[in-house]
Amino acid sequence: MSAFRIGLAIVAVAALAALPLYGSDVVIQFGINTLLLAVLAQGWNIIGGYAGYASFGNSAFYGLGSYGVGIAMVQWGLPFPVGMIFGVVLAVVFAFCLGIPVLRLRGHYFAIATLALAQVMSAIVSNVSLAGQNIGLVLPPLNNDRLFYELSLGLLVIATLTIFWLTRSRFGFGLIAIRENEEGAAVMGVNTTLYKVLAFALSGVFTALAGGIHAYWITFLDPESAFDISLNVKMIIMAVFGGPGTVFGPVVGAFALSAVSEVLSSEATNVAGLFFGVVVVAAVVLMPRGIADVIRRFRTSGWHYFIENLRAHRI
Repeated sequence: MSAFRIGLAIVAVAALAALPLYGSDVVIQFGINTLLLAVLAQGWNIIGGYAGYASFGNSAFYGLGSYGVGIAMVQWGLPFPVGMIFGVVLAVVFAFCLGIPVLRLRGHYFAIATLALAQVMSAIVSNVSLAGQNIGLVLPPLNNDRLFYELSLGLLVIATLTIFWLTRSRFGFGLIAIRENEEGAAVMGVNTTLYKVLAFALSGVFTALAGGIHAYWITFLDPESAFDISLNVKMIIMAVFGGPGTVFGPVVGAFALSAVSEVLSSEATNVAGLFFGVVVVAAVVLMPRGIADVIRRFRTSGWHYFIENLRAHRI
């Protein structure tokens, strides 16, 4: 990574960190949502972008992180940091217990299997009295949006630094090898099962932490919202839009699509969903490898880059 990109990233983080000093309450709340979505996109990027396994089950980690905080604070009277640790432990145990059998599947079989994980967890939690069953849990309020904003920003920075580490580490190279050719990676000595499970667990850690912050921020938790499958779709779209398998792509995708969604919701409420869908479809057709690939190749290919993608889709 060039010094220019590193410097630009530092400036961006400094500007985001200073946002609570001059931003309104509405802007700060929008920032919290956007930062947490960026964390989710980065978390999915580990298993989907680098390992090449398109997981639709990361919302299960999000729900476990949320309920870890909720149960610890409401039922056991423990502080928020302990709840975050408990949520992470739940996510990691879940990743290892179900990751080993599920990650033996590939392609659409893996996607379908992971899609069911969130639904299964929602059904289980709905029948657990400790988790409040269908009624849910009400967490103690903490009216401090600036704190939640800084926590979300700090988590995003840690997640992005972890992705950067992947691009330089043996573990990351092993995941890329699995993505490109899993059989070849196994022949070269990569323990593919271990690498995939570790990637699944690491993805779950960041997703669970984001869920825990969000749960304490909104102070209410129920199975339907905690294990919302549409949230998993959002993190995938944002990662793919920005550029899966890149360091900053999912962050750019999360910020860009969150801004587009917010503008459309305020300016054209009735058809916001339609416009947002058109934007996503157009982006996938014109730049299937994300914004990061556009920036990298547009300098040499120019507008032919988009024409080539149109021809590839036979449009």
